[in-house]
Amino acid sequence: MPRVTYIEFNGTEHVVDVAAGLSVMEGAIRHQIPGIDGDCGGACACATCHVYVDPAWSKKIPPKSELEHGMLDFAVDPTSQSRLSCQIEMTPELDGLTVRLPEHQY
Repeated sequence: MPRVTYIEFNGTEHVVDVAAGLSVMEGAIRHQIPGIDGDCGGACACATCHVYVDPAWSKKIPPKSELEHGMLDFAVDPTSQSRLSCQIEMTPELDGLTVRLPEHQY
């Protein structure tokens, strides 16, 4: 099962198994990772699952859709590494993915 490292804003790391087919957001919710709310349940209709993807992984995940790109306008302090974790589906190739969480979500 692929593993994801979630790094809270304060530096606390959580390394958890997230089954292939689940989103990075679903993995965080199932493992009660603080800092990812996922208010819309993964419908790409909010930005409460905003994460910063480690640059080493940027080219290994699918590009942002137009919808995701637009929703990131509502995220706290978006950068070029910003993604909505509900839009990143786990695959075996993403084993070891690292994401950082913003200080807070809107």
